[in-house]
Amino acid sequence: MSLKQRLTKSGPVVAPGIYDALTASIAAAAGFEALYLSGAAIAYTRLGRSDIGLVSMNEVADVITLVRDRVPTPLIVDADNGYGNALNVQRTVRLFERAGATAIQLEDQTLPKRCGHLQDKSLVSAGEMAGKVKAAVDARDSEDTLIVARTDAVAVEGLESALERAHLYAEAGADVLFVEAPRSKEQLVAVTGALGGTLPLLANMVEGGDTPLASADELGALGFKIVIFPGGIVRALARAAQDYYGSLKAHGTNDPFKERMFDFNALNALIGTPELLALGRTYEDFKKGPGA
Repeated sequence: MSLKQRLTKSGPVVAPGIYDALTASIAAAAGFEALYLSGAAIAYTRLGRSDIGLVSMNEVADVITLVRDRVPTPLIVDADNGYGNALNVQRTVRLFERAGATAIQLEDQTLPKRCGHLQDKSLVSAGEMAGKVKAAVDARDSEDTLIVARTDAVAVEGLESALERAHLYAEAGADVLFVEAPRSKEQLVAVTGALGGTLPLLANMVEGGDTPLASADELGALGFKIVIFPGGIVRALARAAQDYYGSLKAHGTNDPFKERMFDFNALNALIGTPELLALGRTYEDFKKGPGA
């Protein structure tokens, strides 16, 4: 079932954040229906920097390619603001779709953008963003490639403006609407009340962000069809890494930490090393059959 078809069924799609092929493979093995390739998570892990527009289009495309080579799970990709104007958006959509993106998320921030839960954001006009959404729709090769239109207007222009922008982006051809960073449950309810009859809605859960945390079931009951947890894996792994390096520095050995980590064989089992080596052996001595 495609992601587009799944969104017509009951219940929300939970898409955990990933940032590389390893996290994608672990998340897919956990049974998630879709994955979310987070631009912030790529910035955190590949650059060791904040989500302030430093990640390039080609860097994201490289990650899409590696993830898609590892797992077939539907992949929602954060394309920031399309890396420029409407023509840049079209190039981004073509590149990401060819690399294996199932859905491509675009936002209405100016360049350089910043994380949706950081303050002092600025926006392009609603008309310019609607044009970028239309450009994205025109550029995709398949209608099964979804265009997710995100507005960051809640923090800049207020909730009513955000809802107006979302309606305009729907008219421009978006497949999914994403009102970023509602600041209360009342605002979450207002989003679904105003937009729930138009297109599938996406909710973003950021630990420590502007939106109050809620479960996927709670958000599904409000009317959201996709719930993403984009940076949670990086926050979890960063905490584990800080503890790990602190322990190693203090003890000069990993022995005190070994119960909190995979050993060599366990990690190889997780990533499928025995199966990969066995597959390689099947190609080692190809012989032509009779009459070949």
